[in-house]
Amino acid sequence: MLAATLALGALAGSAIATPSLTSPVDAMNLFSKRISSGCSTSGSASCHNTTKQTDLCCFESPGGLLLQTQFWDTDPSTGPSNSWTIHGLWPDNCDGTFTENCDSSRDYTDIADLLTNQGASDTLSYMKEFWVDINGQNEQFWEHEWSTHGTCYSTLKTSCLPSGSAKGAEAVAFFQTVVKLFKTLPTYEWLADAGITPDSSKTYTLTTLTNALKSASGVTPALNCDGSSLNAIEWYFNLKGSVIDGDFVAIDAPSKGSCGSSGIKYPPKSGGTSTTTSGGSSPTGGSGSLPSKGTIHASTTGGLLTGGTWSVQTLATYTFSGTSSSFTMSTSKGNCGVSSGQLTCGSGVSATKFSAVTSGSNLLLAVSGSTSFSSDATPSGTTQETVFTGTSHSKSYTLQIVSS
Repeated sequence: MLAATLALGALAGSAIATPSLTSPVDAMNLFSKRISSGCSTSGSASCHNTTKQTDLCCFESPGGLLLQTQFWDTDPSTGPSNSWTIHGLWPDNCDGTFTENCDSSRDYTDIADLLTNQGASDTLSYMKEFWVDINGQNEQFWEHEWSTHGTCYSTLKTSCLPSGSAKGAEAVAFFQTVVKLFKTLPTYEWLADAGITPDSSKTYTLTTLTNALKSASGVTPALNCDGSSLNAIEWYFNLKGSVIDGDFVAIDAPSKGSCGSSGIKYPPKSGGTSTTTSGGSSPTGGSGSLPSKGTIHASTTGGLLTGGTWSVQTLATYTFSGTSSSFTMSTSKGNCGVSSGQLTCGSGVSATKFSAVTSGSNLLLAVSGSTSFSSDATPSGTTQETVFTGTSHSKSYTLQIVSS
């Protein structure tokens, strides 16, 4: 399938896949922009043009085959014990070749300060947990990914930036886009939803793994192995418009990666903390005991109201019935349940079985073992935001149960 999508000049009338993986991913809605490209996203996607493109500030070329690469590091482990971590976002050429280190004059250093000084401290905080180096050299890792790959994007050249942009603004936009794109690709969660979780002895076929991921995302990624152990994944995209605020269109990987057809191990990480947990881990004693009544606080701000919505107003009192490994909850409005990935509480709502997972001294709400929740925006004032399970919406957080 992908051979057709990569061939320039032979694509007139061909359709680009629009799978269930939030495709195209609208990067404009994924983060609060500091700069705008001013580019349209209604034209051809990269690698799909039938005529020569001259405005390479708004058309990614020659690196129009974009890879969002993720690590599964186990020894030593990096990042949360049940989340993959970011490697980078690479601009391969449409034929699969690539160039690197394209502009040494923009090999920025001290990425952390660059992000902080340009108002992207939230992106930096996320990177410190999910974009981490196996040897603990995070700053050098981020500098490498920008200088090696980021400088090669045609749409991120300084001549493409709005007048008056701060020095390094294009690098800030790059890191913001990578983080937000990564949040739409919950590899661990998608595998766990198919019953595939890290294990010291189980093995899988390549077909089992790719089918699970395609079922969840709509596209087939490339899986890479270190020996027989799964350790990296590549999600492929074409791009409409600019890396700054364009549409990322998910496509099938052009090759299957380095893993063999069978006997693939998915080993657990050695130590580390958890942000999502599969298998229904249950807390024991102390702060991990499930209260009979309590409030539910979001990890970023505010918490849940009686209808199950996220707000910064006075939080509702929830009643919990059962044990930490399996319980129902309700408010004055009625039972709480999850339907089509959305949390609601009210009359006529079918009660969902929830679980609670300890994370340090916190007791986190979980659905099907996952403590990840997200919304389309952060609430303020009297606004309320719908709560969704997983991380497919732009604002991700966890929900802490606090005894009344």
